[in-house]
Amino acid sequence: MQPRAVTGLGIVSTVGIGREAFFRALQAPTMLRDRAIKAVESFDSKEYPDAAVAEISDFDPTKYLGDKGLRKLDRLTKMLVVAARLAMHDAGLKKDGAFVQLSPERVGICCSNAYGSLEAITELNRVAVLEDARYINPSKFPNTVSNSASGYASIWEDLRALNVSVSDGNCGALDAIACADIYLETDRADALLVGGAEAMSEALFLAFRRFGAPIVTATASTLLGEGSALAVVEPLEKAKARGAKILGVVTGYGTAFVAPPNDNSLISASSESLERAIGNALEESGTRADNIDIIASGMAGYPMFDEAELDAIERTLGKDVAVGAPKAFLGETLGAGGAMAIGAALAWLDGAKPLPIVRGKLKERAIESVLVTSLGFYGNASAVVLRRAK
Repeated sequence: MQPRAVTGLGIVSTVGIGREAFFRALQAPTMLRDRAIKAVESFDSKEYPDAAVAEISDFDPTKYLGDKGLRKLDRLTKMLVVAARLAMHDAGLKKDGAFVQLSPERVGICCSNAYGSLEAITELNRVAVLEDARYINPSKFPNTVSNSASGYASIWEDLRALNVSVSDGNCGALDAIACADIYLETDRADALLVGGAEAMSEALFLAFRRFGAPIVTATASTLLGEGSALAVVEPLEKAKARGAKILGVVTGYGTAFVAPPNDNSLISASSESLERAIGNALEESGTRADNIDIIASGMAGYPMFDEAELDAIERTLGKDVAVGAPKAFLGETLGAGGAMAIGAALAWLDGAKPLPIVRGKLKERAIESVLVTSLGFYGNASAVVLRRAK
């Protein structure tokens, strides 16, 4: 891939909303295990007294979007639209809601969500089963489509270039980087909002609880969470030409898939797939393994997956490389996880202290390069290399 400049970041996270607030929080992030467990706001949890999730507390989209036109939008869409608006202004493409650089026809969006439409599907199904299909609210039906949130983001922010949704579980947000690279290379756009979003809902909480994931307990290293993050990605030379502030440069991407060893097994933690993905990302980036300063890993408290990820990292980069765990303070945000990790990587490149380090140690120098990794639940894996802008 060609070097791609990251010129803006819009983020809605458990530690802050907006790039500046997010970067400040990462100067000394508070781990989820050290925070007071708050009552769940995103769904009625009275039937689950032990429910603990990493949600965006007191999320009020009207602060960023105004109070009109929000009634039909679900929680996922509101978070993604807020992230899109913040990203456009952070990159200098908009000021006071209007385009001041580039044009609507040359800006698009490429984003990921893994279970984004689950809330709307569950709500409509409940009405149909418990009452009658005639009482389904047709205005909420569009939210059942996986690309609905990115569609609304395009409408709200007047993005008239391509609109693409990627669905690849935990790896989706990193895979969106690869899609964006192709579209920029083929001149489909001059800038793309790239990232992912995931919203908390009762159905999502129950699904992972029944799956037996340790992340839904208050004593685990992290919690099931939500959030949205969109990075403005542009060709490096074009970003320089318009005088944009460059937060970081994406220089390599890799992905791989290894089928589960058993035909009857769907869930698979493939260390081999992540090893291949890391190797591909380093090769495409032209970066030696010993030049990676830290890894923004996808570790989230699943022993089987965490061990597979660390094993792949050790085989490709050695035992001593510093391994960070952004999900320890951001939560397991699934389809948004890679985008959240990219946000953390940009903060580290900006000077924030990487915490926590779960293995290895930092080199005694400023962070110049970060490897972002994501290990999927189904044998898939992806990786991205980010470097400091020169």
